[in-house]
Amino acid sequence: MASETHRTSPDPTLKTMPGGVPFIIGNELAERFSFYGMKAILTVFMTKHLLDSAGQPDYMGDEEAKKYYHLFTAAAYFFPLIGALISDVLWGKYKTILLISMMYCLGHGCLALMDLGPHFGIWDMKPFMFAGLFLIAMGAGGIKPCVSAHVGDQFGTGNKHLLTQIFNWFYFSINLGATVSTLLTPLLLAKVGPWAAFGLPGVLMAVATFLFWLGRHRFVHVPPAGTAFFTETFSPEGVRALVCLSPLFLIFVPMFWSIFDQTGSAWVLQAENMDRKFMGVMWLESQVQAVNPILILTLIPVFTYLVYPFCGKFVKTTPLRKIGVGLFLTAAAFAISALLEQTIIDRAPEAATSLWAALNAAGVEGSGTLDAALRAARANEWDQNQLQPYLAEMPNIGWQFLAYFVLTSAEILVSIVCLEFAYTQSPPKMKSFIMGIYFLGVSLGNLFTAGVNWVMQLLEKDGGESALEGAAYYWFFTSIMLVAAVAYVFFAKFLYRGQTFIQGEDAAIAKAEAEAEAPDAR
Repeated sequence: MASETHRTSPDPTLKTMPGGVPFIIGNELAERFSFYGMKAILTVFMTKHLLDSAGQPDYMGDEEAKKYYHLFTAAAYFFPLIGALISDVLWGKYKTILLISMMYCLGHGCLALMDLGPHFGIWDMKPFMFAGLFLIAMGAGGIKPCVSAHVGDQFGTGNKHLLTQIFNWFYFSINLGATVSTLLTPLLLAKVGPWAAFGLPGVLMAVATFLFWLGRHRFVHVPPAGTAFFTETFSPEGVRALVCLSPLFLIFVPMFWSIFDQTGSAWVLQAENMDRKFMGVMWLESQVQAVNPILILTLIPVFTYLVYPFCGKFVKTTPLRKIGVGLFLTAAAFAISALLEQTIIDRAPEAATSLWAALNAAGVEGSGTLDAALRAARANEWDQNQLQPYLAEMPNIGWQFLAYFVLTSAEILVSIVCLEFAYTQSPPKMKSFIMGIYFLGVSLGNLFTAGVNWVMQLLEKDGGESALEGAAYYWFFTSIMLVAAVAYVFFAKFLYRGQTFIQGEDAAIAKAEAEAEAPDAR
């Protein structure tokens, strides 16, 4: 892939944006469209659209769907560690991204084709779904640390001042792709079917792979370190980076992601029981997730050009301080959803009575909870416009939008900062590996959430009653996040000692700069 004609280090005299960056940004936009478009509909697909080989419903319950959703997400963020090792030791970032992207495309193909089984009566959807999710997890995870580290590799000492700006635009492209796909794929699922809803993300992943290939002659191809990776890993600088960053990425970051990624599971299921007509627009429950990337697109410039400069007049806005504020905001966001869930529980009986009365009048027999009434209505092909009058007394989706606003602000302070921090605080030959450790923290957070829902599912099967039903579920995660945020303050103030590394920059200069900044690093 890479050859001697490619630059292996950035041009130290270049003061402007490197020529390969637009191809990476375009690749990331299309790839994130494919990933988030598929992920946006996953929970609703598992609870409302899964069929067996005979075309009969094979739906999952809420806890089972949340369990598999978070297991998939955990896998997608575990494989970055494997991809990082392959990249740093064997293939280099360019070859790793290109080859693993092909596996990624195959996974999307499995999801797009699983609809054929029930159509022809030859297979259940579940085996193809699990195969596709596994391949996508390997593909998305395998390239993830390499892409963000590949962005950083394009910059040298002459244009390192552009890194923060470019990482912000990198994150902007992620969320532009996520916004469009999260609005579009739920419509395709509802109006056309799973083949189209999962097929379009597959097409975009193929486009992403092609775009990346087109930029091959413009990239800086930093070669793999080979065995030098292990030498640097166990050097004083490597050990220092691992010791300093591991608690941040493997203890505190997981707690953030255990809450954040529930926007695609618990918050989607919560939205089903809400009045989703907001400012004259009727939202599908899966589409509500699009509020997050829309807010990201809006708030990144606000934070970059207004919030940070304003706060900088009073206190130095260091990465560690930003992360700390973000962790406390995360707890506040889930506290809002806990209050919202309690309001839903209080109002649900009246809405259920009204809806069951309408269903009985239409010849649909039954009684029970609001969830049961909604399932019965959808089974009899009632659309959202027919259901809306019975949900009008439930909390409006605007209240969940408020929780999204708080959580998105936290994401900007935690996720974007951690992406940049993982790059700048790791030695040159360890950058993908350290990025992989950061993403491993995302995996651990989702494993924790999956484990909680697995226990809840077991209790439900055994006829027991979980202590985390309803609002208690949300308060449980809120409390854990608060404890983690308080512990983080102690870690950042008294324990963290880092060092900044930029590709092509003399290590001694970097060390001197880091030591000069150390008193203000927290």
